[in-house]
Amino acid sequence: MYKNRSKIIEVEVYVMDITSNIIMNGNIGIHMLDSIKEANVGLVPLVISPGLSETAEEYMDFMEILLPRRVIVLSYRGRGQSDTPDRGYALEDHVSDLAAVVQQTHLERFHLLGYSRGVSYALGYAEQNRERLRSLILVDYPAVHKQMEKGWAEAYINHYLIPHQRTSLMRQQAVRGIGRESVACEFAMGLQMPVLVMRGLESDSFVSDKDLDQYRQIQPNLQIRHFPSSGHDIRHSEPNDYYETIAAFLHD
Repeated sequence: MYKNRSKIIEVEVYVMDITSNIIMNGNIGIHMLDSIKEANVGLVPLVISPGLSETAEEYMDFMEILLPRRVIVLSYRGRGQSDTPDRGYALEDHVSDLAAVVQQTHLERFHLLGYSRGVSYALGYAEQNRERLRSLILVDYPAVHKQMEKGWAEAYINHYLIPHQRTSLMRQQAVRGIGRESVACEFAMGLQMPVLVMRGLESDSFVSDKDLDQYRQIQPNLQIRHFPSSGHDIRHSEPNDYYETIAAFLHD
């Protein structure tokens, strides 16, 4: 009689050491993640300005892929582990969240990446802090801050946040605040630093040819990368090309 014996194989699982902090922007707590403990201090850090309902935690894979570069990502007010004030959801309020993170992590020079609505927050910061930025990466969003149409907030809550189970990631109060307080503006400042615009070519991309022309007015030496198999969500539809493009652009 033969006796089967199970062999136990131990597999060492790598877990990235990420610093998680709440920093204060006035009386509002803003959550951020930082890969500083595993970073190469010789590389210029990257700060990420997430999309409308995204949280810092959703970029942990991004942070690991970009190691050994230090990556910092925040959850804007009303998202993730950040506080949710009653008011304060205009462009300048979000820019102040980003500025508070930069200030309290003592960054002097850094790359800045914005995705979707986070592009307008990144451009709002760049408008006031050109001297701090080594470069800008702007992912599938025009050089504007959009004013939301009447009824947008309830539609976004009922047709996106609730069915996609994202109400714990972005509070409904924050959605209504953005719908109530957003004011449209275009960014027309000249930028001297390198700028990369990443654009999907599928029908749900947010960037048109006209939008690219506006970007060229901001930075005549604009770099553009098209993603033919992507719409708005390039990071998940073409991840390999997405990360390779960013890594190539961020050469130090």
